[in-house]
Amino acid sequence: MPYLTLNELTYYYECHGHGGEPLLLLHGFTGSMVNWQPLLPALTPYYQVLLLDLPGHGRTAAPPDPARYGMAAVAADVWSLLDAVCPGRVHLLGYSMGGRLALYLAVRQPARLRRLILESASPGLATAAERGARRAQDERLAARIEQVGMTAFVDEWERLPLWASQAGLSPAGRARLREQRLRNDPAGLANSLRGMGTGAQPSLWEALPALRRPVRLLAGALDSKFVAINRQMAALLPQADLRIIPGAGHTIHLEKPALFLQAVREGWPRENGGADDADLAD
Repeated sequence: MPYLTLNELTYYYECHGHGGEPLLLLHGFTGSMVNWQPLLPALTPYYQVLLLDLPGHGRTAAPPDPARYGMAAVAADVWSLLDAVCPGRVHLLGYSMGGRLALYLAVRQPARLRRLILESASPGLATAAERGARRAQDERLAARIEQVGMTAFVDEWERLPLWASQAGLSPAGRARLREQRLRNDPAGLANSLRGMGTGAQPSLWEALPALRRPVRLLAGALDSKFVAINRQMAALLPQADLRIIPGAGHTIHLEKPALFLQAVREGWPRENGGADDADLAD
């Protein structure tokens, strides 16, 4: 089993593919590396794909201290993991919470970045008042997870309007997603909200104009909140490429995998080849 202890926290990770430039995929809140696995056949012929479970998720440890889930602490772990497994510059692809982490990594150490792809992500909240209100909201949700346990929480989570577009997933796809969510640790999810929730994250808005690396922004056309956020981000980033994905909501890589992979692939270095259209079929 590929476990690695970084700064006294044990991470679960996997490497897929041989040769090619390294590509790190970072999942969202309540997710795990399992969410990316259906995409691997279209990526591994061309990239060395690195997957990991973030703290409190999947098979990575769930420490009791919420501070251990903070952006700075987890970012340090990620760089240590990359140094151990695939040193050098990397492509980063992050979804939602994983996208916020990917952006934090990029603005802190841009020299280590080849290209950044952000799916349904944000730079956080701009003002202290907004962050304080969101921290209170995140704390209520964290306490709710601890109070009711995973099954009841997932029942409530899946009814949120943010996931309405996931109704278009196949019954088997919805069942796999629910099963994956239920495998998470409730204490780990609660502390992830406290340590890495949007309210706890430092605002990265002011750092965007200085990020002089290619950044592809992906937002689902049905996800109006994140379409607006990503339009604002695109206006500030020097090398932004905004893609609005038709027919998709927040979870583009699950709802429209062919369009997602096409957006990920286009414009990437071609020395290792490029995915054929056949690789991008649903």
